[in-house]
Amino acid sequence: MKNRLLITGFALALLALIGFACKDSFLEVAPTGQLANAQLTTSKGIEAALISVYSQVSGRGRRMVHPINWVWGSVRGGDANKGTDPGDFSDINPIQRFEYQSTQGVIRDNFVGLYEGIARANLVLRLIADAQPDVTEATKTSVTAQARFLRAHFYFSLKRNFNNTPYVDESLDYGGGIEKVPNNQDLWPKIEADFKYALDNLPETQGQVGRVNKWAAAAYLGKTYLYQKKYAEAKAQFDACIASGVTSNGKKYALEAKYGDLYKGSNDNNAESIWAWQAAANTGSVNNANAEFDLNYPYNTGPNGPGNCCGFFQPSFELVNSFRVDANGLPLLDGSYNTGANQVKTDMGVGSGDAFTPDAGSLDPRLDWSVGRRGIPFLDWQDHPGVAWIRNQPNGGPYSPKKYTYYKSDVGSLQDNTSWTPGYTAQNFTVIRFADVLLMAAECEVEIGSLETARSYTNLIRARAANPASWVKRGDGSNAANYVIGLYNTAWTDKAVARTAVQFERKIELSGEGHRFYDLVRWGTAASAINAYLTYESKFLAGTLGGSTFSAGKHELLPIPQDQIDIIGADILKQNPGY
Repeated sequence: MKNRLLITGFALALLALIGFACKDSFLEVAPTGQLANAQLTTSKGIEAALISVYSQVSGRGRRMVHPINWVWGSVRGGDANKGTDPGDFSDINPIQRFEYQSTQGVIRDNFVGLYEGIARANLVLRLIADAQPDVTEATKTSVTAQARFLRAHFYFSLKRNFNNTPYVDESLDYGGGIEKVPNNQDLWPKIEADFKYALDNLPETQGQVGRVNKWAAAAYLGKTYLYQKKYAEAKAQFDACIASGVTSNGKKYALEAKYGDLYKGSNDNNAESIWAWQAAANTGSVNNANAEFDLNYPYNTGPNGPGNCCGFFQPSFELVNSFRVDANGLPLLDGSYNTGANQVKTDMGVGSGDAFTPDAGSLDPRLDWSVGRRGIPFLDWQDHPGVAWIRNQPNGGPYSPKKYTYYKSDVGSLQDNTSWTPGYTAQNFTVIRFADVLLMAAECEVEIGSLETARSYTNLIRARAANPASWVKRGDGSNAANYVIGLYNTAWTDKAVARTAVQFERKIELSGEGHRFYDLVRWGTAASAINAYLTYESKFLAGTLGGSTFSAGKHELLPIPQDQIDIIGADILKQNPGY
C-alpha cells in the first residue's frame, strides 16, 4: 500500500511537471538592459519619459533639429551665409543655394529628428493611459499638457519645413498601422488642438522654470493662428499674453531693459523669455550644454576669443546694410540700404594688420549686438580683428555671429571646457520671446485692427533699442559706432506702409534667431526678397552664391526625404511639388 502511494504521488508530480512544461510562460523572461512597462508607468518613470521629450527639442546630436534654425530660418532667409570653407559640412551648401536634394543628410536629420520628438511625446501619452496608482490625476493632466505642447512644437516645425507629413498620435505604434499613414492630412488643426489642450490645462507658473506654462501655450497657439492668417484668433492670444502673461518662474512679460542682455547666459530665464530650451555647463556631460553653436564661433581666435572654431553662420552683407538708418534714426524701408554710400563699410579683403576704420555713418545700435565686425568690441573679449577671425572671406564674407556667444567672463562657469571645443555653454536658446510676440501682435493689428496699436508695439521695441546705456561701448565708455535710432512719431495711416515697417522691424530685431525665411514665406514675399538678396550677395560671394535662384512654388518647402518614401511607399508618402 505504501509503495502504491509513493508511485501515485510520483505520478501526480510528474503529471504536474508535464502540465507546466506544456505551458510556454516559463519562456517569458523579462528583457535586460531596458525598462519594463511597470517601471515606466510609475510617477518617476513617466516623469523621466517626459524629460526625454524636452531633451529632444535640441535634437540630441541631430543638429538640424534645434529650434534656433540657423540653417533653415536664417541662412535660407538671407540673415547669414553658411560661412567657413566650402568643403566643411558641405551638405549645407545646396541649402543656401536653393538646390535642395531629397537625399541630403541634413534634410533627413531634420525630418527624422522631429519625428523622434513626436515618438517620445506619444510614448508619454501612452504611459499616462496605463499609469500606476501612485500617479495622481493632477500629474496626469500636467504631464499630458506638457507632452502635447511639445508634440505640437515638433509638428509645427515639420509643417513649416515640409508642409503636410504623416500625422501619428499616441494611438498608433509599430505594427499597428503607423507605417500606413499618408501625408494628405492638414497638420494645422492637429497642432491647434494640442496647443489648446496645453493652454487649458497648464498652470501659469511651474516649479521648474524650463517647463512650459499656460502663457507659452497661448503665445505658440497665437503663432499657429498667425501662420494660417487667422488674425483675429491670433490677436486674442497675443492680447492676453501682453496683458497678463508671466514666465514659468512668475515674472510678468516685459522687454529687457538692454537688448544685449537677451543673449547672456547669466541672464537666462528673464522676463522676456516665454519659452526657452534650457542648457547647463560643467555638469559632467556636455550633453546638458547648448551645443548648437559649437560650429558657429569665430575661427582661429586662440585664447583671445570665444570658441576658436569653426567659422560657420556668417552674417550677410545684406543683413548688415539693413541696420543703416536715416537722419531720424529710422530704417530705410525703400531698400536703399543696399545702394551707394548707404552700404556699410566692410574690411572685405583687408588684412588684420592693415589699417581699417569702421563705418562712420548712422547705424541702428542693435547691429553690434547681432554681428561681429572689424574694429568693434566683441563682447568682453577684444575688438574684432577682421580676417584673422574669419576662416574664408571669399566664401562667407567678413562678419562673425554674435548673438548667443559666450563672454570671456563666462569661461569655466557658463562655458564648458571638457570636450573637443570650448563652444559648449550654459546659455539657453529662447524659442519665443516677448519682442517676438509684440511684433506678431503688431502684424495682427495692421491686418484687422488698429494701425496705431501696431505703431505703439513697434515703438516699444525701438525704445528699448534706443536706450544709450545698452549700446556697445569702448573701454573709455564712448559708443563703439555712430548709433542713431528713433521712434515712429508720425501716425500710421497707410496699411501698406505700416505692414512694411512691422515686417522690417522683425528683420532687424530678430536677426539670426531663425525666423527670417519662415516670415518671408508666410508673407508671400520669399521669391522676390530672397532672389534680390542672392543677386546682391553674389556680388561679394560669387563662388558661393553665383547662379543660385529661389523658385516660387518649390523652394518654400523642403523635399520629403527619399529614404522615407522608399520605406513607406510612394503610394502612401507623396513628395512635395518640384522634387
